[in-house]
Amino acid sequence: MKKIGILTGGADCPGLNAVIRAVVYKGMQEGYVITGIKNGWQGLIDNDTRILDTRAVSGILDRGGTILGTSRLNPLDNPEHVEKIRDNYKRNGMDALIAVGGEVTLSIALELYKKDSIKVVGIPKSIDNALSGTDYAFGFDTAVQIATEQIDRLHTTAEANHRIMVIEVMGQYTGWIAVESGMAGGADVILIPEYKIELNKVCDAIKNRHRRGKSFSIVVVSEGAEIDTMSYYPEGMEKRRFSSVGERLAKAIEDMTGYETRVSVLGYIQRGGSPTAFDRILGTRFGVKAVELVQEGKFGKMVSYQNNHIKFCDIEEAVKQRKKVDAELFEIAKVFCAG
Repeated sequence: MKKIGILTGGADCPGLNAVIRAVVYKGMQEGYVITGIKNGWQGLIDNDTRILDTRAVSGILDRGGTILGTSRLNPLDNPEHVEKIRDNYKRNGMDALIAVGGEVTLSIALELYKKDSIKVVGIPKSIDNALSGTDYAFGFDTAVQIATEQIDRLHTTAEANHRIMVIEVMGQYTGWIAVESGMAGGADVILIPEYKIELNKVCDAIKNRHRRGKSFSIVVVSEGAEIDTMSYYPEGMEKRRFSSVGERLAKAIEDMTGYETRVSVLGYIQRGGSPTAFDRILGTRFGVKAVELVQEGKFGKMVSYQNNHIKFCDIEEAVKQRKKVDAELFEIAKVFCAG
């Protein structure tokens, strides 16, 4: 029997189960046995696998997380782990492995493919939408939707209490969630890692809103935005330690404007719960395409979404650099807010 293995690596996100379900359905229709690998690369090291059929994936389309579990283990850190992966891949009789994950998981898959340890096809998962080679990765749309809903809720309390509300969203290296949720939620300031942040300009924008009669402001900031608050405080002023960029930013805004400021860090809320319809469909399309690439022997490739079509690219292309926020999109956002 022909066999395809599938694993989900790195952090969880909504849409993973839609991918698994699609791989099982399409794979079985094409005559493959689908082997689910538990807990990412750790499962291939421990030979912790299970056979997946349509009954195993029944009812999981709308579920967050992943029925296979996941981990952040990097087997490339240990040559013995690489050897075990190679042995267990062969022992299970796999003809190919579908690796579902972000830039780290897919980078590992690429290196193992180059070492002739596995034949691999990648599927892009990224809350941050930071993978190159695809317009969207699944999980991103759900994160934007969740962040937008929270901005809407915080909007009303900011207005009622006449406060500045700083909302920190995910995005360690790229600001896609901040830009899209900020635009959708009517943010007054959007701050992202791709662009230098000048606190004086941020505070001036907030003050100008107050002069126009607005007694509140919404500031959306990516967790990876670099804000040098230290240089804005008088010499000798006591410096506090903050656990997040949102907290540092809120303190600086309050000190520099005199307006009451609060912060809300959305954190892992953005990766939990049911996927949006878009992510369910995108994950399904990705899963089906991945099986087709296995059939065609196109290994070392990653499925991708380009201009509303499901295509593929080299994994190497997808992980060689992070996809930064499109400058045109950010310029549109700045029509309505400061950045």
